[in-house]
Amino acid sequence: MELKVIASHRCRLPALALALAPALVSVMMMSISSPVLAAAEGEELDTVEHTADGVYLDFAPFGSIELPRILLVRNDEGMRLDAFANTTAALQSGMYTLVHESEDGHIEHVSDEAVLAQMIAGKVHLHSSIAPAEGEIVVDFSVTRHLVFGILAALITLMIFITLARQYATGRGCESAPRGIFQNMFESAVIFVRDEIAKPNLGDKYPRFLPFLLTAFFFILFSNILGLVPFGGAATSNISVTLVLALFTFVLGQFHASKDHWKHIFWPPGVPFAIKFILIPVEFIGLFTKHAALAIRLFANMMAGSLVILSLIGLIFTFNSIFGGAVAWGVTPVSLLMTLFISFVKLLVAFIQAYVFTMLSALFIGMAVAEHAEHEGEPPALHEPKRDVTPLFAGDGDVVKATTVERHREPVAAA
Repeated sequence: MELKVIASHRCRLPALALALAPALVSVMMMSISSPVLAAAEGEELDTVEHTADGVYLDFAPFGSIELPRILLVRNDEGMRLDAFANTTAALQSGMYTLVHESEDGHIEHVSDEAVLAQMIAGKVHLHSSIAPAEGEIVVDFSVTRHLVFGILAALITLMIFITLARQYATGRGCESAPRGIFQNMFESAVIFVRDEIAKPNLGDKYPRFLPFLLTAFFFILFSNILGLVPFGGAATSNISVTLVLALFTFVLGQFHASKDHWKHIFWPPGVPFAIKFILIPVEFIGLFTKHAALAIRLFANMMAGSLVILSLIGLIFTFNSIFGGAVAWGVTPVSLLMTLFISFVKLLVAFIQAYVFTMLSALFIGMAVAEHAEHEGEPPALHEPKRDVTPLFAGDGDVVKATTVERHREPVAAA
């Protein structure tokens, strides 16, 4: 009977979190905006396949797949929404021109059918932007590479969580021990997020925020891993995706924030009256800067790995152009070994960044929802003394005894 009670308590929270997480993934993916790099497809950064965004999937040297273009356009007649199967279809319709930078640096709007056909055959249009023949683009809703792999990461998360939730709903892992590598592996991950991230930072309030933390952890982890797959891409290397994730953390923390949280921001206790007016703007600005840093940290770490790999491979071509082919062949093994090493480091970073983002999210939310017992001018309440049972070292034949040690926390003088 006691075993069943323990198993039921053990299952309740993970099952609830696993059941609610798919809904959070769906909302999260709906919030991902069109990539901010869509208007800069011709820049040099686009050569970084795992980092740069684009309106196509690159499977070089086998070819590429163009993605749908959805554009909100404003002209003299008003607003209209244009949808095309791909960039080629948009250019062939005659409604759009190709914005191309010539070799001398001039921006050209190409609309001639013969020239467009030549550029499309040479894949130039994939690395250039388009513009309406009349009017201007207000919002670009086009499907892009990072959005595709972000949706794929969300679908993988949905599939895993729904499968686990169904297993828990049947009692497998609740009334009986988990079975199989799949359930044991992901239950270990769920328990890790709950016990090592949620509970230490959120205390007794962790069940409310555990679904979001689990969703963020697995979505970021799978997005990072997809960036290591050949021809893949990491959605988390797009700043718009990481900003949305950080925005979720910000909204959850401020929506559930306690009165003490707002008091410490707009009227910090325990400091001189004049200092309050210095701390108030600092605390208020800190609400936004720490969440902005949360987004930039994930984005920068995922982008940096691809840039390092590109730099290492680029050494081969650099030495070839400066010192010749013989030196380039000598540098090639070193460059490839370093690239392989960085790839393994990126795999480790994929897990570390998922952990860091989730841990900091739990920390920021925990700081906002915490209710402080201390008030200005009053000493903090003392905690109950901790009782530690410390065994004594015993000689041969002696009975092992135990001593109880009382540890009291000294009161801290009020400021």
